[in-house]
Amino acid sequence: MTGQLEFVDAGVAVTVQDLGRFGHRDIGVPLAGAADPVLMACANALLGQAQDLAVLEVGLVGPQLRALDQPVYLAVAGNFKPVLVLADGQRTPLAAWRGICLQPGQQLVLGPCRTGVGYVAVAGGVEVNRVLGSRSTYARAALGGIDGRAPQAGDRLPVGAVPEPERQSKMPFVHQTGPLRVLPGPQDQHFTDEAWALFTSGAYRVTRDADRMGLRLQGPALAHRDGLGADIVSEAVAPGAVQVPGAGQPIVLGVDAQTIGGYTKIATVIAADLPRLAHLRPGDTVCFQRVTRAQALAARTAQQQALAAWVRQIVGLGSGGAVDERALYAHNLISGMMDAQSGDGPLS
Repeated sequence: MTGQLEFVDAGVAVTVQDLGRFGHRDIGVPLAGAADPVLMACANALLGQAQDLAVLEVGLVGPQLRALDQPVYLAVAGNFKPVLVLADGQRTPLAAWRGICLQPGQQLVLGPCRTGVGYVAVAGGVEVNRVLGSRSTYARAALGGIDGRAPQAGDRLPVGAVPEPERQSKMPFVHQTGPLRVLPGPQDQHFTDEAWALFTSGAYRVTRDADRMGLRLQGPALAHRDGLGADIVSEAVAPGAVQVPGAGQPIVLGVDAQTIGGYTKIATVIAADLPRLAHLRPGDTVCFQRVTRAQALAARTAQQQALAAWVRQIVGLGSGGAVDERALYAHNLISGMMDAQSGDGPLS
């Protein structure tokens, strides 16, 4: 049995995303995909389904969704204060980090995402057409999503059935805090020792030029070595790369980043910290910490373990705290994380 989900209101900065469009950067197609694939995995886990199913990503204000002819199952992961609107107009506040069954005529109002991004998973995944192997929306080139665009009021999505009770998390998933960890390079030799000291000891403010493509930062200017400068022959870039133009102010590339660039790159944000970029907003402060490759790999493993532990504490609503081990062991929720060191392709 399937149902339909209608967008009564499309929200702001809402897109369809999955793990991204791998394997096409050589022809200029960016990765795209979920800005925080860990929270995307959390949303799908709340429905007991695999993490690579497409979801709705909310960057600012969530949509208002209505079930039509059949019950619709969905799940909310993120800092929302959702409201259930019954067919007679009665409104009931709900907690986030839970699965929700909308009966025909009922609506879910997500409201603003108060920190970074959040996700709405639907039963069976968001079944829009694949473009180059992915349903992810890359709005600049009208790829993926709903006819190459973000949702609009009146759009409808088919939704599958989930033969399970509604599930909830006892707690939100929280990313590690502290400085963003980086690996040096690939052009770290273009920068003075003083620039590296400033980069890893100073504080940078996120400017208003911040979106899924990247974040322009403002803080201590990073000087290039004499004779080397900021410009290089354009070469491949990847999400997480920290470019430094001639003015010395860093730009951290996001999941919608271009595929090539001609600015020197002082460092690359490690894979485990890439999702944290999605939660930075204009005015936020960010610091950087240099780590080794071994430390970067250990951080990725720790993140996978933290996600697995979070999934283990999911319980059925009204279950009295029993863990759904069948759903836990049936899915690999972290196999699609992107490796910032290689710049493309899923990790297994």
